[in-house]
Amino acid sequence: MMNRLNKLVLVIVCLLLLMLCITPVQAQVDNIHHQSATYEYPEDPQVLAKLEKWRDQKFGVIIHWGLYAVPGIIESWALCSEDWIERDSTVSYHDFKQWYWGLHKEFNPVNFNPEHWAEVAKSAGMRYLVFTTKHHDGFNMFDTQQTDFKITSGPFAGNPRADVAKYVFNAFRQEGFMIGAYFSKPDWHSEYYWWPKYATANRNNNYDIRKYAWRWNQYKQFTYNQISELMHNYGTMDILWLDGGWVRPKETVNKEVLSWGAPIPDWSQDIDMPRIAAMAREAQPGLLMVDRTVHGPYENYQTPERSIPDRKIDHPWESCIPLANNWGYVPKDEFKSSATIIHSLVEVVAKGGSLLLGIGPKPDGTLPEIVENRLGEIGDWLEVNGEAIYNTRTIDHYQDGAVFFTRDKSGYHYAIACLAENEPLPPSIEWSGNRPKKGSKIKLLQNGKTVKWVQEGDKVKVYLPASLIKNASYPALAFSFVADKN
Repeated sequence: MMNRLNKLVLVIVCLLLLMLCITPVQAQVDNIHHQSATYEYPEDPQVLAKLEKWRDQKFGVIIHWGLYAVPGIIESWALCSEDWIERDSTVSYHDFKQWYWGLHKEFNPVNFNPEHWAEVAKSAGMRYLVFTTKHHDGFNMFDTQQTDFKITSGPFAGNPRADVAKYVFNAFRQEGFMIGAYFSKPDWHSEYYWWPKYATANRNNNYDIRKYAWRWNQYKQFTYNQISELMHNYGTMDILWLDGGWVRPKETVNKEVLSWGAPIPDWSQDIDMPRIAAMAREAQPGLLMVDRTVHGPYENYQTPERSIPDRKIDHPWESCIPLANNWGYVPKDEFKSSATIIHSLVEVVAKGGSLLLGIGPKPDGTLPEIVENRLGEIGDWLEVNGEAIYNTRTIDHYQDGAVFFTRDKSGYHYAIACLAENEPLPPSIEWSGNRPKKGSKIKLLQNGKTVKWVQEGDKVKVYLPASLIKNASYPALAFSFVADKN
């Protein structure tokens, strides 16, 4: 009885300390994925066509959901022994890992409703999905046949929707989303990545691949098989979003990679991306490969994390930013305002990118109420202003202070003024450059009506209707106009 009591106390202490100590350092991990310095356009016409379709969508959702939702801690990283990780010093690392792995016996999302998720995302104006099929901890949110460490082998196994990835993908397809599968290249639960013979000191595999080539070849085949399952058994896929950029050919490690501050082993963690890509694209023609931070033919668009580039970039990219401080569900997390997200979306699109917004469902399968509320507010804005966001491209003069500019493919221009949050509207909006054609009309997308405007030198001044100013504050106002070609 005393041994059981001690184990219970140990679990409770681990959980409390994790929630207090690990959550604040999330950004240290996320910041390793800066934007790549080089870009290589794909040559396959089908991939290029899919890429252009993706560039039209502009706003997507990435859903982090896995074992880490059960205790409400940052996703996977608590398992990793690196300097920035804090754990209870009275609990052995072995005991901690056993506690974490054991969470699969508790993960039972009985209120899982992917159709509702898809409805909420569509109402928010989102148009593409990236769903975490497996994070670095190796727990699979799909019915892989390569391991029993999966959602379909725990208490949720008897549920008719136990293969959650299948039902998430189907629900979002029904709402017209482009579909992406997040997949972690490292797998800390696999004995072929973290070999139990040795300690697991950091995020890398923990044995010398040069000495144990057979073991690494087993891991390569394991990874290939899992991705093959996703590409063959889960319907039409548009995006394979590969995380864990330290798993890469050693020759691709450069100053940019070294700047992350993560340890680099002496051997190559090469999983044979050409073989994986050939198989994946045979199953899914035109598939976008997003091998994050690994430059070349399998990084079809770049993914700066928690940041927006400081300039316009004309090749394909997206900023991935969480709605809260954390990617997955963490109780009492702090959430960004809808205005903050709208401003980020406007800036990202004006600079040529797309915004991938991160949310995390609770362990029972429901979305936190605040997530639904925030997404609803974003959707309300996009419902009337989406014309200035979707299907647009950049222009040379893309920003003037808090005013950003886009254009549609026919050349129609948009000015989007990001406004101070919770403050009254100003009587007018001004910007320099991007002058409307003389004698043309400027339309306010918020109400579809034309507004009075004047030009003073290079400055354009747009007067807001008094009725608009009196009624409410807005996160941003968008205007459409025909630009002067001179």
